[in-house]
Formats: sequence, structure tokens, C-alpha cells
Amino acid sequence: MEMQLSAMISKPYQVGIGSSIGMQRDINEDALFAISANLVSNSASIPMGLYIVADGMGGHVSGEKASELATQAMVRQILPELTPPILGLVEKYEADGLKEIMAEGIRAAHLSIQSGAPGGGSTLTGLLLIEDWMTIAHIGDSRAYLFNMAQDPKVLTTDHSLVKRLEDLGQITADEAAIHPQRNVLYRALGQVEQVEAELISTRIPPSGYIALCSDGLWGAVPDQEIWRIIQSAADPQAACDLLLAAANAAGGPDNISVIIIKLPS
Repeated sequence: MEMQLSAMISKPYQVGIGSSIGMQRDINEDALFAISANLVSNSASIPMGLYIVADGMGGHVSGEKASELATQAMVRQILPELTPPILGLVEKYEADGLKEIMAEGIRAAHLSIQSGAPGGGSTLTGLLLIEDWMTIAHIGDSRAYLFNMAQDPKVLTTDHSLVKRLEDLGQITADEAAIHPQRNVLYRALGQVEQVEAELISTRIPPSGYIALCSDGLWGAVPDQEIWRIIQSAADPQAACDLLLAAANAAGGPDNISVIIIKLPS
């Protein structure tokens, strides 16, 4: 009986998390949150996780406070919304419902910056994994990646930056975007406008691989293929995070560096 029960239990997510001030900044304006859990009962085995990377905007008032407030507010908003389905009080999760939960989290984060750090701003990329669903809420130029053996590294989110828009319009190349003097200018961020609109994605969780959330201090310093090589070479997600921070700092560490890596059960 014990062997049968163990076979039914979904494997928990293996997670690594890391953050560095970098080599050229005086303070760390990034904030991170990571929580993984499993509900196991006679009738269900539900793995879940909530992960957030927020990057306070350099040059704005209280950037480090803005990212902290945004992360805290999103967590406070989302976690209570997850308990009714887990406890069987309402129907199971659906994609649209999960997107709305994440959208409400973004709105709470936005309002928290406006009230608690006026003039501040932050990016935010949040990932919710629950049952078979992967839901992302994103604003700014932090990123969510999918890494697996079936394809090249895939950026799941859109950079809400001026140079990315110019690149998409064909006005500059990817190489030109990487060195453009306005590459850090965002046209969408938390706390900066009256109302905020996030990119929302909800899809089935891939059967294997890794999902990574990171600030631009990582992807701007370490190429995507090198990030994937380091993840593959590491003993586990935490070791991968440590190696990625070291790689970004070895590349000059021009910005704060934050990363969360989640290994998907296969």
C-alpha cells in the first residue's frame, strides 16, 4: 500500500534562487520570492509554486523599495486566492481564472508602489505553477525562459523596452539592440502610469525541462545559450543559480543580478 501511495504523489519542484548586487551598483534594487508546496491526500496530489522576480528601476526614486513593495503585495494578493480550490471549496483551476488571479496580483503590486514609493518603478515577472497549468504575469524587461532539450532557449515573455519595440519593427537588429544607449528605457512598468496592463500567459506545464525567471542583470550579461549550458552542467537548480551569478559578475556585473530556476518533474 505504501508503494502504491508513493507512486501517486507528484514530485515537488526543485528550485534554486540567487541574487547579487553585481560589480558596479551600490545597492540591490531586485526583489525575489519563491515558494513551493504539495497538497497530498487520498484523492489528490497537487504540486504548486509561486515565483517572482522584480527589478526596481534605476534612476527612479526608491527603486529598491518599489520592487520590495511590489513583490510583497503580489504575494499577499495571490496566496489567499489559491486556497479555496486546494481545499476543495470551489471547482478546480481553469486557465482564465488563474490569469485573473495573477492580473489581480499585478494590480495590487502597482497600487502598492504608487502609495508606498511614489515616483518609484519596478519590473515584475511572476510565475504560478499549479496542477497542470503554468501562468505568467509580466511587465517590464525581466524575463521568463523555458529551457529544454527539444528546442533552443525560449523567452516566454516580451521585453517592454524601447529597443525591443524598435527591433520588432525592424528598425534595429538584435546586435544593435544589445548595445543601444537606450536599451534600459521601458515603456511599461509598475508604478509609473495611472493604470497598468500586464502580459498574461496561461498554458499547460511542459513535460520536462527548466523554467527560469531573471532580471536583466543576468540575461543582459550572459547569452541565452550560455545560461542553458550552465544550467545543464550544474548539479541542481541551486548550483545553477550560483554559477549564473558568478558568470554575470565575471562578465562585468553591470547591474543587479537575480535568478530563480525551477526544474520541472519529468
